[in-house]
Amino acid sequence: MPDQIMSRVAGLAGKTVLVIGDVMLDEYITGKPTRMSREAPVPVLELESKRYIAGGSANPAANIVSFGSRAIQVGVIGEDDAGTRLANILEDQGIDASGLIRCADRPTTVKTRILAQMGLRFPQQVTRIDTLTRRAIDEATEAQIVAFAERRIEKVDAVLLSHYHGGLLTAALVKEIRELCQRSGVLITADVQGKFGAFGRLDVIKCNADDAQRYLNRELTTDEDFSCAAQELASSLRIERAAIITRGGRGATVACDGVSRHCRAPSVSDVFDTVGAGDTAIATTTLALTGGLSAADAVALANHASGIVVRHLGNYAPTPAELTRSIRAAL
Repeated sequence: MPDQIMSRVAGLAGKTVLVIGDVMLDEYITGKPTRMSREAPVPVLELESKRYIAGGSANPAANIVSFGSRAIQVGVIGEDDAGTRLANILEDQGIDASGLIRCADRPTTVKTRILAQMGLRFPQQVTRIDTLTRRAIDEATEAQIVAFAERRIEKVDAVLLSHYHGGLLTAALVKEIRELCQRSGVLITADVQGKFGAFGRLDVIKCNADDAQRYLNRELTTDEDFSCAAQELASSLRIERAAIITRGGRGATVACDGVSRHCRAPSVSDVFDTVGAGDTAIATTTLALTGGLSAADAVALANHASGIVVRHLGNYAPTPAELTRSIRAAL
């Protein structure tokens, strides 16, 4: 078993994945509360630090790199300082940012979180301010993205679509990329985040339980409920390999070839933040499938990787060593 674990984790390395989706800059501004404001019933924070992290579809790319594979990032940024900062962060992380397209009529998406340092393990979020547009990209930008993908498709092992409702993954663009992958025999996966209709006929899709319930318009409670739901998603969307519903601490349910399987999550007692766990799940699953694992085994591996992420504040990319320790601890 130890040799098998090492083999599965090692199999996540050495791949190349084209990651297409809504990139964003996560800004964390942390301050120490000193008093209540005289202007409004809110605390006054004295600035302690500012931190910037690549977020959105850049997070699965960061996970891919952390596991020893190569990520080529495709997305849209503005002609602004935030876009420059985001591109620099990607390059510093070892992510190929050559697929970023600058658009003068769109701002770089920035999510600014204001945190209060309260003496706890992690600072507490006070509020969040988002700078963004949800307007769909135009045909010219779509054409640029397709052209970039065409130039790279022969040298990648998979294409991962990461949807964050930022206007990039239009139905037309998804169709173009899907057909490109099918012609080239390249695996295509997607984290749909509620936008199911645009992601039909892909190899693999992933969603969370809440999104599945809303799309299917019914409550999902038992393993049997989720089993039927995953099979329905796979059938109605004509998914080629697997439809995955993640269920937080209860693991994930995967439907593959008309059969559903529930993959348990590892026991995690110190959950601090679930942000980024879904990105880690789709990144790990994609790499595992390109490495030859079955859909169920890929999802089981992804559950362990996501279990590491929730122990950290904000986006976090697990390492192969952390993943190996998590799997061994569960034996």
